[in-house]
Amino acid sequence: MLADFRAWALDDLATSRRQAAWGRRYRIWLALKANPLAMIGLFIIVLCVLLAFLAPLLAPYDPAIQDLENRLARPSADHLLGTDELGRDILSRLLYGGRITLGIVVAVVVMVAPVGLAVGTIAGYFGGWVDKTLMRLTDVFLAFPRLILALAFVAALNPGVQSAILAIALTAWPPYARIARAETLTVRNSEFIEAVAMTGASPWRIILRHVAPLCVPSLVVRVTLDMASIIITAASLGFLGMGAQPPSPEWGAMIATAKRFILDQWWVALSPCIAILLVSLAFNFLGDGLRDVLDPKQD
Repeated sequence: MLADFRAWALDDLATSRRQAAWGRRYRIWLALKANPLAMIGLFIIVLCVLLAFLAPLLAPYDPAIQDLENRLARPSADHLLGTDELGRDILSRLLYGGRITLGIVVAVVVMVAPVGLAVGTIAGYFGGWVDKTLMRLTDVFLAFPRLILALAFVAALNPGVQSAILAIALTAWPPYARIARAETLTVRNSEFIEAVAMTGASPWRIILRHVAPLCVPSLVVRVTLDMASIIITAASLGFLGMGAQPPSPEWGAMIATAKRFILDQWWVALSPCIAILLVSLAFNFLGDGLRDVLDPKQD
């Protein structure tokens, strides 16, 4: 059956739009599959998502249960990654913390990608005062470092996961808008866009049905590469006490409480640090692979 699908998808003489679409997707997958680092990144991401999703089944202990008699215990058969200053199992907290950290990443991407795409395509297609107004607004957000601006937003709100998501989202959309605008400027005067306009299609329909889909591949690459930055920003907010609040097992918050023991009880801080490093590196590997596949113009 796989051989039949392969032959059907790779047929150069596609007989339907569905066959052409699936053929393009399959070719992208084959190109991505040929990149070892991208596949390593994809494997790590899928593994982390599965571990976070199955945390209630895989975690050996309740992440909030305290056992003061076993506080700061070294890694052992009972606690594979040791325990923290309150005797809580680090492995269990790491698994549940993945739910919070990856949940923040997904929530931010779902919020900012459509906003950036909409702002960029509208500015690029209409031009004039619309373009100037939207791009100056984008420049205002780009003028501040993301973490500093996120801290300012969280300080104005109540610290917590919801505030962290909103703050990161408010600071993460400008690069997407810039990319979408640049892509729109390259296609808005194309012959097929003019042909669609001559059929009587409204500007909004042209943007939604014809311009925006052409911007999606570049946006997907940027989103994938930006996920590492979002993870680090979320962990930084948690480390500074502006993100997830105790006793939530968020990775940045875990590092914040473990920094006092980093010299003597190194295992308390090491595990969340490695988790952040691996996931961030995996998204960078996958993003580089997607860039090579979806945007071959870049070297």
